[in-house]
Amino acid sequence: MTVTVKIGPHLVGAGERPFVVAEMSGNHNGDLDRALAIVDAVAASGAHALKLQTYRPDTITIDVDSPAFRISGGHELWGGENLYRLYEKAHTPYEWHAPIFARARERGLTVFSSPFDPTAVELLEELDAPAYKIASSELVDLPLIRLVAGTGKPMVISTGMATVAEIDAAVRTAREAGAGGIVLLACTASYPAPPGDSNLRRIPVLADLFGVPVGLSDHTPGIGVPVASVALGACFIEKHVTLDRSDGGVDSDFSLNPAELAALVVESERAYAALGGTMVGPTPAEREGLRFRRSLWVVEDVRAGDPVTERNVRSIRPAGGLPPATIGTVLGRAFAVDVPRGTPLSWDLI
Repeated sequence: MTVTVKIGPHLVGAGERPFVVAEMSGNHNGDLDRALAIVDAVAASGAHALKLQTYRPDTITIDVDSPAFRISGGHELWGGENLYRLYEKAHTPYEWHAPIFARARERGLTVFSSPFDPTAVELLEELDAPAYKIASSELVDLPLIRLVAGTGKPMVISTGMATVAEIDAAVRTAREAGAGGIVLLACTASYPAPPGDSNLRRIPVLADLFGVPVGLSDHTPGIGVPVASVALGACFIEKHVTLDRSDGGVDSDFSLNPAELAALVVESERAYAALGGTMVGPTPAEREGLRFRRSLWVVEDVRAGDPVTERNVRSIRPAGGLPPATIGTVLGRAFAVDVPRGTPLSWDLI
């Protein structure tokens, strides 16, 4: 049985077109006007949904500057950053959510978010979010999953860093608490992520293990990895988006610009269409090509009684004559009638 999950007006599942979600994250750079401009750019790209992250610095960590609360110095983007200060820069203020949700809906986008604590769930319920995303680091927060599932909304659960046992616990908790459908996302929780760590072959494994639609939350550069994921069954693609990487921003280095996001929408659709079926044989699009396969033709004017030779009969395009494989059978025979050049060879002519 094919399982689908409805997120807004969109069906997400193995038999559906890829659902492309643009993650704004902190790429608004602390400017509401820029956030709204990102919404407009996402809508213009053809993406299906916009996703936010809903937290305050105090709801995701505490203001302490000990080594445990700093990102390791060797990190490519945020080395040495204090968590609280990083989340101050990256968070989307609660009071911005209503105008962002309104703009997204005006532009025809489905809009939802990742909550990180009960206050975020309360806000998103007030905004009638149609679904919820559980971030990779929160997959082990089963009380949060239980709270979100209790809304009865669909849940998208990112599985970066998680073991099969941890994913199983999250999925069981969400189901038991009443989630209105579950989508799992393969994810490499590294920022940016090396393409070689994507392990896209886990996508069908997760689908088989848990019986749910599976997609990809991707932090690699470009669109190659998410497009490739469609061939492995990904039906949900999430990428971070920014107006311009050169503008900076906490996530800009692994975010798509609007033109790249538009290309992802187009190319993921093409990848999905290219999957087709398992039939081996000519397709309807190849019918014209079948006319121009090679076959045996008379290439010189001949008279009745002339022998069939390699000079007067050749394998050429188009089709219509005897198969090329019969050349050994017809050579040396005699023509039964006069035959003009440009006649397809048939058994009644020899």
